[in-house]
Formats: sequence, structure tokens, C-alpha cells
Amino acid sequence: MEKYLLIVSLICIISVVCSKLFARFGIPALLLFLALGMLMGSDGIAGISFDDYGLTEHICSAALLFIMFYGGFGTNWDAAKPVAVKSILLSTFGVILTALITGVFCYFVLRTSLLEGLLIGAVLGSTDAASVFSILRGKKLNLTGGLASLLEIESGSNDPIAYMLTIIILGLMQGNGAASLPLLLFKQIFFGLAFGAAIGCATAFLMKKFSFHSNGMHLILVFAVAISAYSMPVLLGGNGFLSVYIAGIILGNSAISDKIELVHFFDGLTGIMQILLFFTLGLLSFPSQMLLILPSAALIALFLTLVARPLAVFAILTPFKVPFRQQLLVSWAGLRGAASIVFAIATVVSPAYTKNDIFHIAFFVCLLSVAIQGSLLPLLSRRLGLIEKDCNVFRTFNDYQDAKELNLIEVRLSEGHPWVGQTLSDISMPKDMLAVMVKREGETLIPNGSTRIRLSDSIIISCSSYTDNSNVNLSEVFLDKDHPWVNQPVNNISLPDSSLIVMVRRGQENFIPDGNSMLKKGDTLILCSDV
Repeated sequence: MEKYLLIVSLICIISVVCSKLFARFGIPALLLFLALGMLMGSDGIAGISFDDYGLTEHICSAALLFIMFYGGFGTNWDAAKPVAVKSILLSTFGVILTALITGVFCYFVLRTSLLEGLLIGAVLGSTDAASVFSILRGKKLNLTGGLASLLEIESGSNDPIAYMLTIIILGLMQGNGAASLPLLLFKQIFFGLAFGAAIGCATAFLMKKFSFHSNGMHLILVFAVAISAYSMPVLLGGNGFLSVYIAGIILGNSAISDKIELVHFFDGLTGIMQILLFFTLGLLSFPSQMLLILPSAALIALFLTLVARPLAVFAILTPFKVPFRQQLLVSWAGLRGAASIVFAIATVVSPAYTKNDIFHIAFFVCLLSVAIQGSLLPLLSRRLGLIEKDCNVFRTFNDYQDAKELNLIEVRLSEGHPWVGQTLSDISMPKDMLAVMVKREGETLIPNGSTRIRLSDSIIISCSSYTDNSNVNLSEVFLDKDHPWVNQPVNNISLPDSSLIVMVRRGQENFIPDGNSMLKKGDTLILCSDV
């Protein structure tokens, strides 16, 4: 066991370190995870024998559910509203059109059966949320005309449609009659939407009404909710990916507490899931077998990128009078990725007979898509003049406050504070600071320049975050009962000139001390010093 744990740790370390190098050259880091898996697999240098498609499907489905939940959780619905209709049309009819056009191409050009051609189109019909999010965030690309939000919503919500098409076509190939299709469609859509909405709303209500004694309990709750939102509809024949995405959107756009901590948690979790997902898929592949499908897969990749995806995009966006350059970029941004490979695994484990090696076809198509389309997306965006330089892509995501651009601080006014009795217009604040809220006797006020500050008010001030922390060191000092600083005011504490007590943690309360603040047993002092 220790050997496998060491291998896993080394893979994670290599992935994290090398992703920085890949990003410097404009190559999506997700490609690295695939390549590592291929190197470790049966045909690679490590020669790990792994061909369990059933186990891989379970692993990848579990990883995808968290990636899709966080995709929904990070969706800023206010920013997405102007492009919601176009995004939803692309994620539904766009996937269907892409699958149909690709399927017809496979039937007439590659001589597959019609159903198998449509199956290939369905597997490759959706764009990959992990790849799109990674490139938009990694390159900090904010696209004009709301394109970042449009691509975010589309790529995050179209996997359920592609999965549904895949399941339907596999059912037809197994001999299930067309009469069963309406019931299957109803179950997939209804249970997916109903469970996602119900679980998301119930969890948001619970988190608003109840507080948790332990800081980690809300993380465990939301973690379990994501799993439930996927598994419950699946047990009834519903679409789990649709459900978990809807639940994520509702929670991410609800006024729940500890949202920043949730963002930190799921950001790290989805990072691990992406490594696990792409590495496992790479491990399952056999590069030697790709030589057999190379011509067919290359033709499908070219047709999908240059014909099928653009036809679907232009058919849907042209009636909205979307400019040609924007439609061109949306067409190019249709990256294929892990979800398509996972859906291809379903074709392997299904009893339905397929003549072609759909798994390796999908793998090769996605490899080309991430490597070429993903690498060229930032360059094409600049060449088309579609990058908004004065804005940041994080504005389209719910974790915008975590983008290290904005901090909110609280100033409590006690007896003798110089601001008491003054209006905000009379208070001299630095130009980069703004009073955004006043808490007064249990009420919340949105202030203006004429708002007069009273004793015991708490003023919430926004300011820019400090991100260059290379010369700042924060350390903790815990005061036990024998510590000499206990029951001493701060101005009696002898500290080096390069250190300052910047915060005191006392139980569940944090406060900024002044010279008269009395230190107590059990306090934790946060000291700032230069490095």
C-alpha cells in the first residue's frame, strides 16, 4: 500500500509543479494529467496494467459530479442572466445539432452504421467545462459581450444532454423500442431538474437557518449534498449530472454563510478530481491502439471543430444577431474533454455492439482538442479583439471575492473614536477605500456622504487586497496560563521593532487590538513581521 501512496503523491506533485510550466507556454495543464496517465499505463514507461472500464466509469463519474457541482456553484447568475437564453440553447439544441451533424458525417464518410455514427456524435457532442474554466481562469480572459459567461453556462450545463443522448442511442442499439423514449426522456429531465432544485433549495434554507458549532461541518454538509444530488435522481432513472449542476447553481447564488471557505474547499477538491479524472483516463488508454483509429479520429476531430460545431453555433446565435467574430470564437471554444471520454466508456461497458473503438476515438479527439484548440484560444481571442482589458474574468464567477481584488473590513466605533458624530463626507479615507455598509442596533444601512456615524456603529469598508506578500510573515502566539503576556495591555508588551500584533483571536471572536487592549489566557495573537 505504501508504494501506491508514494506513486499517488509523486503524481500529484509532478502535476502541480509542471502545470506552472505548461501555463507559461499556453498549454492547458489538463493535457499534462492525460500525458502522465499514458506514460504510467500499459504502453508507457511504468507499464501499469489497467483495463477495468467499469471501475474507471465509477471513478470518473464521481470526479465529474464534483467538477459539475463546483461549475454550478461558481456560476454568477446575475452576470449570466443576459446570455442565459443563448447559453441554454447552445447547451441543449447545440449539442443535439452537433451530434446529428457529426453522426451523419460518420455514416456517409467513415461508413459506420447510422446509430453508431450518431453514438459517436453524442459522445463528442458536449464541450468540456473543466477545460474551458481552466483556460478562462488560468489566462484571466474576460471576453467582451458576455462571452465568458456564455461559455461558462454552456460548457457547465451541456454534459447532461450529451449523456442523455448517449444513453438513448445505446438503448436503441440494444433493441429497446422507440416507444420507451418518451418515458426515458421524462425521467432524465424531470428527475434531474426536480431533485437538483429541491436539494439545492433545502440545503440553502438549512444553512441560512442553522449555524454549526464546528467550522468544518458546513463543508461536510455541502460535500454530502453534492453526492446526494447526483445519486438520488440516478436511482430513479434521472440525470444526475443535471441535478448536481442545478443544486450547485442554487447554492452558489444563495446568501449562505462561509461561502469563501466553501470556494477554497471545492477549488482544491475539484483540482484533485481533475488530476484523478484525466490521469485515470490516460492510464486506461492504449497509445498503441490509437494508430489503428488515427485516420478516422483525425477526420472526426477536424470535421467537429471546423464544420459541426460552427454550424450548430451559427444556427443558434445568428437569430440573436451575435457579431460574426463572437460566433467564430464560441465555435472555436467548443473544447472536447474528459466528459466525452467518460461517456465513451459507457459504450464499452454497455451490452450494445459497436464496430469501432469509440473509447480511443473519443480519447484522441479530446487530446487534439485540448492541445490545439485550448492552446490557441487565448491567441484567437486577442486576434479577434474580444478581450476586455479593463475587466477581470472572475466577475463572471461567484468566487470573485476570492480573486484577491477586494477585501471587506469592519471598524467598530467605541467611546472616544474620532469618527463618532461625523458624517462620512467629513471623514478622510484613502481614495481606494469606501464605506459600503453601516451596522446599527441590529439594522443594516447602505450609507451615503450625509450619513452621520454614531457611537457603537460598525462600518464595513471595502479596500483592495494586498497580494504581494513576499516580505510579510504572519505567525501565531498562543497565551497559556503561564505566559508572561497574560493580563497585560498591548502597550506593555515588548516586541521587536519589526513586529506588530495585528489581530487577537479570543474564542469565536477576532478583533484588532489597540494599546489598551488587555490580553487574556487562551488568546491567540497574530503577529506580522518582515521577512
